[in-house]
Parts: sequence; C-alpha cells; structure tokens
Amino acid sequence: MMISTTKFFIGIDVSKPYFDASLMAVVNHLKQPVETARFDNNATGTKTFDKWLKNHKVTFDEQSLVVIENTGIYHRLIWSFCSRKHLPIHIGNAAHIKWSFGIARGNNDKIDILRLCNYAYRESDTLTATAPLSPVLLHLKDFISARTKLLKQITSLGVSIKELGNVNEKPHQKLIERSLRSAIDGIAKSISNIETEIKKIIEENKAFKSNYKLLLSIPGIGHVTAVYLIGCTANFAGSPSGKQLACYAGVAPFEHSSGISIKGKTRFHRMANKELKRLLHLCALSAIQHNLEIKNYDNRKKDEGKHGMSILNAIRNKIVLRVAAVVKNQMPFKNNHKIAA
Repeated sequence: MMISTTKFFIGIDVSKPYFDASLMAVVNHLKQPVETARFDNNATGTKTFDKWLKNHKVTFDEQSLVVIENTGIYHRLIWSFCSRKHLPIHIGNAAHIKWSFGIARGNNDKIDILRLCNYAYRESDTLTATAPLSPVLLHLKDFISARTKLLKQITSLGVSIKELGNVNEKPHQKLIERSLRSAIDGIAKSISNIETEIKKIIEENKAFKSNYKLLLSIPGIGHVTAVYLIGCTANFAGSPSGKQLACYAGVAPFEHSSGISIKGKTRFHRMANKELKRLLHLCALSAIQHNLEIKNYDNRKKDEGKHGMSILNAIRNKIVLRVAAVVKNQMPFKNNHKIAA
C-alpha cells in the first residue's frame, strides 16, 4: 500500500503594512493549485495567517517550508511566528532569490509571491532552514544599528562645524559651536549608554562571549568589529566559510571575462555589506601598524609594485579567513608577530 505524502511550500512577500502569502501543496509529487492571500503585518495579521494555514491543512513540521526575503526588520513578525510554531523558514538574500528567477518579466505583489512559492518548491533540497529568532540577537543587532547611526550623526555635525569655521567670522562661529555642543554631547552620551548595553549582552551570553574573545585574538580586530561580526552573522550561524564571509564583506574580487575577450579588472559585488567592509578596512590599517607579519607583507607587496588598495584588500581578506578559522576551530589565533608599542 502506497503511503500518501504531502508537502507545503509557502512564499511570502513582506512590506511594512502587510505581507502577501502563496501556498502550494504537493501531493505525491503532484503540484496542486496555488492559494494566495494578504495579511496585515502585525500581531492580528499573523493570527489570521495561522488560521489560513490550518484551514489548508498545512503541517507545522519539516514537510513544510516558508521562503521569505530578508527585509531588515519588516519580516521579524513572520520569523517570530515561524519560530514559535516550529514552522521551517528560509530567510534568503533578496538579490540571490531574484537572480534565481532568471529573465523575469512583470513585477507586482502577486507575481512576486508566486515566484517565491515556486522557488521554495524548486530549491527545497538545497535550502536550509534559518535558525529560530533569538530575542537577544535582535537586541544586539538593534543596538549595533543605533550606534552606527549615532556615530554618523556626530561625525556629520563635526564636519559641518569645521566647514562653517572656514567661512564664518569667529564670534558667529563660536555661537554655532556653542549651540551644537549640547546636541553633540547628548549623542555622545547616548552612544556611551548603548555601548554599555552591548557589552552587557556580550558578557551575559556564553556563545557570544566565546566567539567575541576568539575574534579579539586576531591582529587588527577590535571590540567594534568583533561585535559587528557577531551581529551580522547571527553569531556565525550556519558556520560560513572564509570564502563566504569574504564575499559577504565585499573583499573577494571576481574576474570579469568572456571567452578570449580581454579581461576587465576584478570587481567586488555591489550587494556586499558596506559597513563590514569599512570596519575591515580599519582593521587592516591597524594590523599593518601593530603586527609584524602583516607589516612585512605590506612592505613586500609595495616593493613588488602592487597598488596600495590591492594590498589593503588582500590584508582584509586575510583577516576574514582568520575570522572563519578561529570560529570554526574554536581556538584563538596564535599571534607570534607583534610589533612593540
């Protein structure tokens, strides 16, 4: 007697006010007609979504798969819902998912969810379920994001004051500086408070603290970069390889050539994490200054005539590979090439 098998594939396109869902049931490898619906992106909407799934006999186990694009914060309610209900969810990179569609014509909410649903069905054997939502990780990410925004504000104010100082008379410039001082001091105090909360989260979470200490053992990496790496990788969920991290950070150049045509310059992907790339740039500069091995590498490549930015990127790549290695092996980096202060 043949046992009937049913799998469910759900594609969700989410925005700030609502989310659209498409549901495909596959019974004994035969695709059934796709069902679609729209729900409010709030607590009430997720309750209605829950009833809709149950009405369609969706099983909350490994026989079902939800696919949703990473939208930053708008998909958090869906992620939380799936985590509570033990419904497998894959939160994918938006660009990667769109490229998988190939040459796609037309674009609206209904078309998007149908494509996501088919993507879930087609790629189900290779897609891995995203780890359940961790409130602690979200708190850390929110504090990191807030700190980054405040740092940009305080830098912007500093630049504005300096530019005005070049054109204003001294009495007026002093008035401007005095007027902005309270704002700058207030932002600085907020940054200090946020930093206290970040350190508290790291200290109280055993897994975060362990990887944090490992990252600090790598020459060039300091507190800010270590915390950012933990946040942006969900504490290295999925054990990303060095190559994967390098691609994500935009420090792994790709060759552009076709057949026997002239090869263009290697390029970095525009979808890279620009903030992580910026932090790694600062790490590379610090490593050159404080680590003998990296300093000798920098001097050797300069003597060979390599371009300065090319050398810096190679150093950034070295740092990323070391990040992946220490986390994978759970062993600190052995730094035997320090430069005396």
